[in-house]
Amino acid sequence: MKQVIVVDESLQLPRGKLAAQVAHASVSALLQADSESATLWLAEGMPKVVLRGDSGMQLRELAEMAQAAGLAIALIEDAGHTVVAEGTLTCLGIGPASSEALAPITGALKLVR
Repeated sequence: MKQVIVVDESLQLPRGKLAAQVAHASVSALLQADSESATLWLAEGMPKVVLRGDSGMQLRELAEMAQAAGLAIALIEDAGHTVVAEGTLTCLGIGPASSEALAPITGALKLVR
């Protein structure tokens, strides 16, 4: 079990802002997950990976794929108080779910560095 967070790297968010958005996506996706997946993920130490997305459009496409696969998702839109405009899609949380369920959706994406 793991959770995947996909970040819109085209926004070039400052790393502090990025960290906050990733945290929002992680918690929000967990709250959408079924209790069995959440319990297993918590017991395994909450593994997660943060991946690079190219655009808000790509994040929406990935969200649709994950939702169609029955996975918990959370699309995070910024409140617009600091760096980006209100409603800007910053990241997508998927899962927790099995690596096998996540691979067809996010397996080709690269890690955020």
